[in-house]
Formats: sequence, structure tokens, C-alpha cells
Amino acid sequence: MSTLLLNLDFGKPPPKKGFEGNAKHRSFVKKRRLLERKGLLAKKNQPPSKAPKARLEAKQQKQQKQQNGDMTRGDGSGKAASLPKKKPAASSGTAEPAQDRTAKVPWLTPGPSQKGGSVVAKVDLLGEFQSALPKVKSRVPRSQKGSRKKSSQKSTAQPSTQGPPESKCPATLQKIPSKMVAIDCEMVGTGPKGHVSSLARCSIVSYEGDVLYDEYIRPPCQIVDYRTRWSGIKRHHMVNATPFKVARGQILKLLTGKIVVGHAIHNDFKALQYFHPKSLTRDTSHIPLLNRKAGSPENATMSLKNLTKLLLNRDIQTGKSGHSSVEDAQATMELYKLVEVEWEQHLVQNPPKD
Repeated sequence: MSTLLLNLDFGKPPPKKGFEGNAKHRSFVKKRRLLERKGLLAKKNQPPSKAPKARLEAKQQKQQKQQNGDMTRGDGSGKAASLPKKKPAASSGTAEPAQDRTAKVPWLTPGPSQKGGSVVAKVDLLGEFQSALPKVKSRVPRSQKGSRKKSSQKSTAQPSTQGPPESKCPATLQKIPSKMVAIDCEMVGTGPKGHVSSLARCSIVSYEGDVLYDEYIRPPCQIVDYRTRWSGIKRHHMVNATPFKVARGQILKLLTGKIVVGHAIHNDFKALQYFHPKSLTRDTSHIPLLNRKAGSPENATMSLKNLTKLLLNRDIQTGKSGHSSVEDAQATMELYKLVEVEWEQHLVQNPPKD
């Protein structure tokens, strides 16, 4: 009979490879373990690994080699120090973050200083992200620089006193416009029988009495009566006289925005066909203070000739050659200066209505 030989092995069967899932699951597990080694995730409570012991031993050897390499770099010697297999090196200041299950994830806290003997260095994600950003210096716009410089200069220029020094003039006078002029006009007769008064000469002087304007003006209508006894106008004055429209434009440029002083000034404005604001008009024929100084009733209308004689002790409008509009304007300004302060205070308390 033929012999039947059977080769039977009653030893332990080789360990089976654990089922690790599909590729997607394996990549997920790999990333998770990497984060656990770096200390970014706490190690999850998992059942004992089904991987063979040989693979675990190989991993432990690799970790030991890394520890030996870190220590040799920190010490500067070429030889690796002998370390126990189970216990971590005593030179490492902290234990592995992967083994500390209660450790919190340091997302926003700065990482500790890395030592030469540490097994796994903690990574500060926020710090790495900020260090990777380009450094941009914040520039201040030129307009802001200029404003800052001006403000600093103003602050240094201003003294540390509580307020500006008090002016000697009252506060009410500071509101008065600085420019002031006096006007006087001479008229001739036009129209039926010469009863219409038309402008034939205009003179304007400054606050100091300087002549700003003095021209003979030709009316638009035919002159019937020159009124030479009062106006001083004669026929030869009208030969090269300025036309009314041209002269009116020149005069209004001088009067606009200024305080205008005159005696019976409404007659002058009427001849100019112009209306000046009452708040900027000073009529010396209607200032009670002047009448009081002259010793006459406050409501009386005194002539410019009489006021000048009584208050300035000067004679004007004398002779048969007529009036001088320049002389009259200068006398009007001097009369106003006598009561300027008191009259302006009165107008501030009782402003005229336009």
C-alpha cells in the first residue's frame, strides 16, 4: 500500500492584518495622529490597536532615535545618550502633550519656549500666521500730517493765559465795520420849471477826511436851473462831466458795505437813485446828541452850517459862489466823531429797522 504523508503545523497562525478602512478613512486617521503628536488634539480613547507588535516597536525605536538626536544637538556631543526604552528622558522639561489627556488645545495662546530636549514642540498657529503676513507700515496722509503740525504750532503759539487781554473799547464798538465814509452831493434843477433835483456833483471823504471821490456829473435830462448860489455848479462844469450812469456805478462801489455818514442824507440817496441799509447809515441831522451839545431841542432839525458853527467853531457855506461838497462832507464826518461812541452804543441797544 502506498503511504500518505500529511504535513501538519500545529503552531500559532500568523496574525491577521487589521482592517483599516478605505483610503479616505486612512488619510483621516493619519492626519489625526499627526495632530495628536504635535499636541494640537487630545488623544482619543480608542480600543487597543490591532496593529502587530513589530510595527509598534518600530515606531517606538524611531521616537527614541529622534529623542537621542535632539539631545545630541542640544549638548553638542556626537554620541547619543543611553535612554530607557519605556520611560521618557529626564532632561525634557515637559511630558509629551499627546499623553496628557486633560491638556487644552492652545489655539490662541502663545506656545512655550522650545527646549533642546523636548520630544514634540508645540506649534503656535496664530503666531506662524501673523509672522507669515507681510509687514506694512501705516502711513499718515499728508493732509493729516499738515493738520497735526498746524495744531501743534497753534498750541505752542498760544500762551497759557485764561483769555485775551481786555480791549479798552467797549464790546459793542467791536462790531462796527472799520470802514466809514462821509458823502455830500450838489444838485441842479431839471424837468418842468427846474423843480426836479438831479445830481451834478458828488464828493466822498474817508474817516480821516481824505478825499476819495469828487466828480462833476452830467444829469441824463436837460438842466433847467444850475442853482449856482447853493450848488456852485456852472455851465462850464458840465462840458467834461462824467455821465450819470458811469458816475453812479463808481459811487456805489465806494458805498457798498460801509457806514455812510451824511447830513440829510436821504436827499443824496434820492439823487443817486440808491437805497443804503439803515443799519449802515448815520444822518447827522437826526442825532439828538448833537442837538443836545449845540443847546437846541433834540427833535429839531438843524442845518449843517449852524451845527458846524456851534460845535466846531467853523464857518462853512459862505459867500455867493455856492457850497463845496468836499467841505460839507468833511464837516459832517467831524460832527459825527463828536458823538460816535455814545451814538453807536445807543444803536446797538436800539438797532434801526430797515
